[in-house]
Amino acid sequence: MSQDLLDCIEVETGANPAHAVIWLHGLGADGNDFVPVVPELGLRTPVRFIFPNAPVAPVTINGGMAMRSWYDILVMDLVRHEDAAGIRASEAAIQKLIARENARGIPTSRIVLAGFSQGCAMTLHTGLRLPEKLAGMVGLSGYLPLIDTARAERLPANADTPIFLAHGLYDPVVALARAEASRAALQSLGYAVQWHTYPMPHSVCLEEIQDIGAFLRDVLR
Repeated sequence: MSQDLLDCIEVETGANPAHAVIWLHGLGADGNDFVPVVPELGLRTPVRFIFPNAPVAPVTINGGMAMRSWYDILVMDLVRHEDAAGIRASEAAIQKLIARENARGIPTSRIVLAGFSQGCAMTLHTGLRLPEKLAGMVGLSGYLPLIDTARAERLPANADTPIFLAHGLYDPVVALARAEASRAALQSLGYAVQWHTYPMPHSVCLEEIQDIGAFLRDVLR
């Protein structure tokens, strides 16, 4: 992955935002994917939303087809064989985006990391290992990758950071059981997980967006 900053779409909900949300898209999507959600969140304070584009790379389970991805997916069950190098490269790229917001005057404590599917995986992986406290994490329709290393590699800064986890009851892409195992692992490590399920497939729904908005209003005060 390039040492340069990832290409990003930015949306500000008001002048001089004092908070930021870095929102990571899913496999094969791009930064535009969640831009339409911003006006639906009902935020009361100016927030800068950053929607980075993942690099384009071949994805093994899709026949080696090149697409935007945070890391390679090697097997259908997602976790039996994981692309640790790719995950860690994306972690470094996300940390650079956080550092840029710090340089622009928004401390990490006023930043939420959010993501859908692969973006959820990167949110949880990166958030647990950050040396500075985040305002919160939002993980949608995803899971915690490299789960066996999380216990040893996590840092104390985000031990009590609120985590919003949501999943579709009928998700055919990331099985509900995979998300439930991630929730259980996070809770066993002492994290404050707010768990939500919705009658949907691998997608988002209006009720979920409203719940995310309530979470963001709470942690970005």
